Amino acid sequence: MGRDAEDTSSPVSSSELEQEDDDDCYLSDQGDDALEESVLHVLEDEHLEDCHWSASSVITKESLLVAQREDLRKVMELLGLREHHARTLLIHYRWDVERIFELLDQKDRDRLFSEAGIPLQYTRNAGPTSSAEVTCNVCYDDVPPSAASEMDCGHSYCNDCWTEYFIVKINEGQSRRVRCMAPKCNAVCDEAIIRKLVTARHLDIAERFERFLLESYIEDNDTVKWCPSTPHCGNAIRVKGDIYCEVECTCGCQFCFNCSLRAHSPCSCMMWELWIKKCRDESETVNWITVNTKPCPKCHKPVEKNGGCNLVACICGQAFCWLCGGATGRDHTWSTISGHSCGRFTDDQTKKTEQARRDLYRYMHYHNRYKAHTDSLKQEAKLKNEIQGKISISENKESKIKDYSWVINGLNRLFRSRRVLSYSYPFAFYMFGDEIFKDEMTPEERELKQNLFEDQQQQLEFNVERLSGFLEKDFQLFTDDEVMDTMKHVINLSNVVDRLCKQMYQCIENDLLYPLRTPHNIAPYKSKGIDRASELNISWDPGEQSSQSTKHSQDEHRNKQASNISGKRTHELHGSSSSNKRERVDVNGGGGALFDLNVPAEVVDKI
Repeated sequence: MGRDAEDTSSPVSSSELEQEDDDDCYLSDQGDDALEESVLHVLEDEHLEDCHWSASSVITKESLLVAQREDLRKVMELLGLREHHARTLLIHYRWDVERIFELLDQKDRDRLFSEAGIPLQYTRNAGPTSSAEVTCNVCYDDVPPSAASEMDCGHSYCNDCWTEYFIVKINEGQSRRVRCMAPKCNAVCDEAIIRKLVTARHLDIAERFERFLLESYIEDNDTVKWCPSTPHCGNAIRVKGDIYCEVECTCGCQFCFNCSLRAHSPCSCMMWELWIKKCRDESETVNWITVNTKPCPKCHKPVEKNGGCNLVACICGQAFCWLCGGATGRDHTWSTISGHSCGRFTDDQTKKTEQARRDLYRYMHYHNRYKAHTDSLKQEAKLKNEIQGKISISENKESKIKDYSWVINGLNRLFRSRRVLSYSYPFAFYMFGDEIFKDEMTPEERELKQNLFEDQQQQLEFNVERLSGFLEKDFQLFTDDEVMDTMKHVINLSNVVDRLCKQMYQCIENDLLYPLRTPHNIAPYKSKGIDRASELNISWDPGEQSSQSTKHSQDEHRNKQASNISGKRTHELHGSSSSNKRERVDVNGGGGALFDLNVPAEVVDKI
């Protein structure tokens, strides 16, 4: 009986249906302050909901390096850190630059660094300064200074032991924060030393280390998440502002940014996860069995009654009483069963049966309506091609009416409102049930709020069905007067449905969820549909990069790596969702050395 709610995906993406202008108020190359000001300005102009704004951008495989460098550069410039220390700090605080700046004011600088694993007095040494042999405290071999490496924390071991240790940590998936081998040392090892030693031994493991470092910007970042498309498009989405939002990737996948499941507003993430589980597992089948069958007292298999007599028999041969479930003999009359009597009232069993039956009927009520609207959405998706054909016929016939954009706008509005209406039923199931908010509302409050919500839901449902009916008409066969009348109804109903959706969301946020003790956030309603993320602007200035690297370098090794940038050339990355060619960095260096910005293997040509 359970249904797979994941199969009822949105039939068309907003990129296919949107014919309106995209008044995107988010640009990836703006500063945070300018970004917020522009977003708030647009919200004020369009009279959208207050305190709900978010700016989303797509990070491709190619632009991931640039996005990571943005945050690294901010921390390096503010705190005067080298790159691997800046990365260590950012990974520890989940790439939240603003959080680091806040903690810098609240905490002492040394404490901030110590908690992240950065040595308080770090100095960059290529190896032990003494010319005498060094004794490794792991293998106890005496090695020359050139065969040992010292970390910023001051601990020194032979390169062979360091290499084996690094390989184990990378294989265990701890590449982002490889701590020093010394007992009780919290310092994070220098990524340049890890890169150098592992590359000399295992190039494939070194490449994995590079990818792990690069992808930490997504894996360890609360504001960046992989697009959950299947098959995976390779893109990630970065959001600034409210993370409780729904976004669309350039591949067309629409999803909730907070939980990475498909877009489910006005359900909260918890409600939607519970609803998916309830529709997937066998809990409702078990519920039906509880209501309609009784277990055999001998073999415990469920038995369904198929006659009027209360004496039933299991396939194992055991006879038992349907009223109480007790084992009996096989002889019976219309009034008695041999050797058995269950005329005494047992309140507990009766209550359990009735409660199970009520829970089943309640679930069926909401699931049937949820399923009906998702099925309608699938059927109405076929209207797109039909309406395009009707518009072509209408435009070619002799008529005073040449503009049929109102049909496309009405269809867009129908899809958005039908989707909202569909998800409003899982929301109501949990909002007014006992699964989540049992102790947060009195029965009187629950009834009052349920009546308020269902009144709005009923109005929305009525007008959505009316809008669907007008859009299904064969207007290509109408006279001009009939087309004008249909156009008037479609435009009016589109406005009414949009207004009712906004009112429903305001009711949910202000009247239903806001007074609760348990916070439940939902993605805001957008009249224009789910925001399509803009592509991150890629700009790379080798001269500027070299200058920044030199400024923060404190040794010859860093300067040598910074000089590895030889230029740029254009290419088209395999698997990219965009057809535009972008810049990429060429890497040159002797001995197959890897560039210190962790360009992954699939982006760079190794020489």
